[in-house]
Amino acid sequence: VAAFDSFRFVIKGSLAGAAVYVAYDQGLLGSGTQGAEALKKAQAALPPAIQEWTSYIGWEVRTLQLPATPKFDFSPSDSWNKGVQTVMSALSVAPTRACEYTVEGWKYVKDLVK
Repeated sequence: VAAFDSFRFVIKGSLAGAAVYVAYDQGLLGSGTQGAEALKKAQAALPPAIQEWTSYIGWEVRTLQLPATPKFDFSPSDSWNKGVQTVMSALSVAPTRACEYTVEGWKYVKDLVK
């Protein structure tokens, strides 16, 4: 049973490593422009690949139309920058807030003791 579990672990680890390698090789882990280029390549290559696969299997597909990819007004770099700014802002006021909360806590404890 232990050998089977280790075999499953090795198989799962190999698949995960291969997935990360393919994503890196295709540019999905690079910059935003590299990811956009990889998406364009996938959109261009996917319909012919599916058509070839279905003809190999013997299925007949008259027209294969994939839905258009949705357009998002979303910039990962802007979101990342906003997140970094929020975290840095929180860290910069943390000592002041900690002092305020400590004073409030002591007042609360003193009021309970009275």
